[in-house]
Parts: sequence; C-alpha cells; structure tokens
Amino acid sequence: MYILIPYLHFLGIMTLMGSLISEHLILKTSISKDQIKSLATIDMIYGLSVIVVLATGLLRWFVYGKGYDFYMSIHLFHIKLTLFIIIVVLSIFPTIKILKWGKQIKRGEEPDINEKGVKKLLMYIRIELLLAAIIPLLAVMIAMGSGN
Repeated sequence: MYILIPYLHFLGIMTLMGSLISEHLILKTSISKDQIKSLATIDMIYGLSVIVVLATGLLRWFVYGKGYDFYMSIHLFHIKLTLFIIIVVLSIFPTIKILKWGKQIKRGEEPDINEKGVKKLLMYIRIELLLAAIIPLLAVMIAMGSGN
C-alpha cells in the first residue's frame, strides 16, 4: 500500500489535469450537442479524479505518509491544501453549467450558451489549471524540506 497509494495519487493528479485541459479545449461558444455530452463525461471524470486525489492524499497524510504532525508543521503544506480547496470550489461553477446544458439537451431544448458565460467558464478552468500546476511544485518543495 505504501507504493500503491502514492501511485494512485499521481494518477489522479494526471487525470485531473488531463480532464481540465480537455474541458478547456472543447469549451467554446459554438459547441455542439455531442461536444456538450463529451464535456459532461469529461467533467464526470474530473470529479472522480478529484475524489481519487483527495482520498489518496488523506491516506498519505494520515496513514501512509510521514504523519499528521509532520505535514501540519510545514507551511507549504497548508498552502498546497488551500489551493486544492480553491480548485474544488472553482470547479463547481463549470460543473453546474455543464449539467444545466445537459438537462436542456435531454428536454430537447437548445442549450443556453452565450459568449460571456463561456468566457467566464474558461477563466475558471484556466485558474484551476494554474493552481493545479503550482501544487506539484509545492509538493516537491515539501519533499526537499522547504517551507518549515
């Protein structure tokens, strides 16, 4: 388990980043119904990857890692955890919109897509990507003993 948990954690992080990049590439004002369905699937994969990252991260923190006291004494760990929470909160807005579009399609309606709304969602995703790119840097710094 000491090898499996970190491995699953890294896979979760890679899946999280890949799904965010995919959402960013697909999302546009001229999005088709099929692309919205793909976007919904990708967003579900994103959500599952967040759960994997969170679960394996908690296991590393409390069970298979260096221990609660070690991580709590490192300031960079607090920043890393805060960034992850911000990413999760920011991801709520695109998810709600994608679910709304999916429901509109199922009812046979045209999805309510406008340029301003898409740009806003893209900005959320870009911020998530930026923060998600910073987290591994913090992890490396923590592993090297920085941030005490």
